Amino acid sequence: MDNDNDIKEACKIMQEGGLILYPTDTIWGIGCDATNELAVKRVYEIKKRIDSKALIVLVDSPAKIDFYTDHVPDIAWDLVEVADKPLTIVYPNARNLAHNLLAEDGSVGIRITKEPFSHKLCERFRKAIVSTSANISGAPSPRNFSEISQEIKDAVDYIVEYRQNEMTHPSPSSVIKLEEGGIVKILRP
Repeated sequence: MDNDNDIKEACKIMQEGGLILYPTDTIWGIGCDATNELAVKRVYEIKKRIDSKALIVLVDSPAKIDFYTDHVPDIAWDLVEVADKPLTIVYPNARNLAHNLLAEDGSVGIRITKEPFSHKLCERFRKAIVSTSANISGAPSPRNFSEISQEIKDAVDYIVEYRQNEMTHPSPSSVIKLEEGGIVKILRP
């Protein structure tokens, strides 16, 4: 299947409330429509993760950040612009997203993906897409497709074919939290 068909099928599944397994700008992720509470609930169930632990979302452009948060501190734009590797920024006061993917304080982690496949997927889907490591909570994050457990593969509704044979070992993104008053906290370097 070519990338375009993969993207079409993944979008169709997510529009129907389904879950996908897909390559991101970091590691392989479990994804779904970030505005669909039932789909998000299934992600927590598959990962056997308590839902008080927030999930991050991917978007394809800085303009989408404004749609999903009440206020984007100026420092965020600088950080996005200078980031030379994938950077997830946790913003306060999330909105227009499934309530159950947010942190208890109402914040959300958002990453703008520049990797061609996940970028095109976000662009075509036109909504934020959940991106959480394709593993059971507490187990090591799979560094490539071959390390994803059969349990995870069997639990999703669609597995993207693109990049399944790659054997690279990408790292998770850096995570920075922006708090009220311009305070920046590094959560994962």
